[in-house]
Amino acid sequence: MATYFTEPSRTFSEYLLVPGYSSKECMVDNVSLKTPVVKFKKGEEPALTMNIPLVSAVMQAVSDDKMAVALAKEGGISFIFGSQSIESQAAMVARAKAYKAGFVISDSNISPESTLQDILNLKERTGHSTVAVTTDGTAQGKLVGMVTSRDYRVSRLDRDVKVKEFMTPLDQLIYAPAGTTLKEANDIIWDNKINQLPIVDDEGRLQYLVFRKDYDSHKENKNELLDAQKRYVVGAGINTRDFKERVPALVEAGVDILCIDSSEGYSEWQKMTLDWVRETYGDTVKIGAGNVVDAEGFRFLAECGADFVKVGIGGGSICITREQKGIGRGQASAVIEVAQARDEYFKETGIYIPICSDGGIVYDYHMTLALAMGADFIMLGRYFARFDESPTNKVNINGSYMKEYWGEGSSRARNWQRYDMGGDAKLSFEEGVDSYVPYAGSLKDNVNLTTSKIRSTMCNCGALTIPELQKKAKLTLVSATSLVEGSAHDVLLKENSSNNYPK
Repeated sequence: MATYFTEPSRTFSEYLLVPGYSSKECMVDNVSLKTPVVKFKKGEEPALTMNIPLVSAVMQAVSDDKMAVALAKEGGISFIFGSQSIESQAAMVARAKAYKAGFVISDSNISPESTLQDILNLKERTGHSTVAVTTDGTAQGKLVGMVTSRDYRVSRLDRDVKVKEFMTPLDQLIYAPAGTTLKEANDIIWDNKINQLPIVDDEGRLQYLVFRKDYDSHKENKNELLDAQKRYVVGAGINTRDFKERVPALVEAGVDILCIDSSEGYSEWQKMTLDWVRETYGDTVKIGAGNVVDAEGFRFLAECGADFVKVGIGGGSICITREQKGIGRGQASAVIEVAQARDEYFKETGIYIPICSDGGIVYDYHMTLALAMGADFIMLGRYFARFDESPTNKVNINGSYMKEYWGEGSSRARNWQRYDMGGDAKLSFEEGVDSYVPYAGSLKDNVNLTTSKIRSTMCNCGALTIPELQKKAKLTLVSATSLVEGSAHDVLLKENSSNNYPK
């Protein structure tokens, strides 16, 4: 006989937090959103933590190297999408890891044999007026000079004049050797009253540029997530088909953490993948697994050696797995049960395995609910797809700016590996859609707003940390009528001024 769950499958919208006692210490500035990412033993510190509990989804429309750098600056982790060639994904990881806090890899480079017109074309394409002149025109070529807007006047030079004729040559530049710290670089910039400082290696090859403005930006990003070498922390998604080739390439590129990207994690395929990673790398390579929606699924992946477990099937805004296959679970019910299983496992073994809530987030407050229900961090697709830093196009639809957004199970992505249950290497039917989401601007502004809401709500609950929120939170089910009552009602709005996510 089939197993029946007697409780309804509930979503985040069916719950509200009940305020708790707030002491005078419960101020937003005192709230810490630091959270573990990988498993750890009782009494020990996790090998990897985040400063905010947000990660970006393993999706073509969301997570590339640009997103990885932007999110790491705010304290989260981006999992670069795996539905691309191994070489391409490894290159994205390498580019993201090549960034160091305050150090910039030059994206405007040219050879000395190029022309003024080439400079103007490059400026139009990148928007940057500072151009590094290297022997081969690449970001890591041998530095021979620099060009800024002060080096030429379009009205006085022919468009075909070569760069070497008007650039500032290397012997007139102030530069610093590789290994220079950010503080040292900043001192050189200020002492010499310059706006940028090239960093070159022993062979004269350009490594980084340090800009006066980027040092200030670095100081402002107090939550930025860095590894031991002051590089940004970067994640990547893998599948259960080519992991023996993909994982070594990603590890070589410098990836900090991996995640098996699958619509259904309770499978032998995931066990095989985790077993191989542990046999090959031991515990040095950190890897999460999923997705699951109940205690059995969590226990299975925990015993297989997952560093974190991802929770959620069918709750994403562009996911139609429930519609197509009739499997899944309301995200709130899934998180609550898996969190209980995680806590029981911790009591039994002394090993704490973080869980990641993936899907089901409609409004910002749903994130706080997910954390209160036991999630250690939250994976978001649509939320991040709306920002400048996502890899998709910004388009005008009926007078409003939108960003393209599609699921990994859509015909556009055709990420068959994510939905693979063995058999032919193809996507038999769609489990995702192709869509648009409202354009929302920069990641930094939106993430700061969202985390401010989370911190404020935590104060209302009398909690200054996520573990404290999970201990103190009081949650109540809401009726259909209270859902209506929870937003503006019985008034005529002058305008829709709400900046809640989404509208």
